[in-house]
Amino acid sequence: MKQSERLISALRGEEPPTVPVWLMRQAGRTDPAYRKLKEDAALPLEELFRHPELAAQISLLPRRLGIDGIIFFQDILTILSPMGAHFVFAPGPTLQQPIESPRDLDALAPFDVNADLGFVGETFDRIHAELGGALPVLGFAGAPLTLAIFVLEGKSFGTSADRAMAFLREHPATVHAFLEKLTDMTIEYLIYQADHGAVAVQLFESAAFLLDMDTYREFALPYQQCIFSALKEVTPTIQFAREWNDLETLDAAGADVISLPASISITEARARLGEDRVFQGNLDNGLLATGSPEAIAAAARDVVAQGGHRGHIFNLSHGLLRETPYENILQLVEVVHEA
Repeated sequence: MKQSERLISALRGEEPPTVPVWLMRQAGRTDPAYRKLKEDAALPLEELFRHPELAAQISLLPRRLGIDGIIFFQDILTILSPMGAHFVFAPGPTLQQPIESPRDLDALAPFDVNADLGFVGETFDRIHAELGGALPVLGFAGAPLTLAIFVLEGKSFGTSADRAMAFLREHPATVHAFLEKLTDMTIEYLIYQADHGAVAVQLFESAAFLLDMDTYREFALPYQQCIFSALKEVTPTIQFAREWNDLETLDAAGADVISLPASISITEARARLGEDRVFQGNLDNGLLATGSPEAIAAAARDVVAQGGHRGHIFNLSHGLLRETPYENILQLVEVVHEA
């Protein structure tokens, strides 16, 4: 089987000869080649995302890792700018005009994906032209609630998003109306990516770890379900909810693939959801950053063994941490392919 077919085979629940691996944030800050390219470009990050030639180059940097899939270089906040919520990176994302009232949130409007996000399509086209089919390309988007929390918080959130959570409690109807807009735009955006050759798309509920069950069920899950339902006949889908430990709500979203947190083993997930369920993950990203080569290799082999080489895409519990040594990433990919 060609390397280009491994990830697609795993997406189908099949048993490729080698477990495919890609890593969240594989094209980014842990890579010295990325840091050099970014320095040479001398562009703000928000402009780098909108520069198809450079974004394609960055997307392709992880090829030298030996990974089995490319994820295009972009940010989950991309669809917010044409709605009227423009983020700049200084260095973290900051909303230029903060949301102060329900009226401000209502003013954020839908847009034409083809007209306003043409740089995304061009980035995909450039990646495919360079790859020539050698590797599959993945797409992605931020989940509606995660995007809403960014907008309401006005910046990147750490371990809390008190301002956003207060807005959810005080103005639930306004938030739901905004989530419906975001859901419609996200569906269009992901279909657009599939039209430009994405073999699968991942939905990032990156704010999941901030939520309690009631908030998740009311403000996150229904919109995830709507997106995955709309994409059912379009492209395979992957559900990622950061540090979310409830397997049943992960499953209820309706994605084809569940990206597991480190706290849920593939063995446990298959026992509860069925042996034919396809999973992604789930090496602890903290271990990859700080663990010894021996500990990383042992943990990676265990994850591969639990996946049974069938219907399993190797990845991390979350994105690569900034402090992850590049040598650890190289070693990890090699171990996974040999396991």
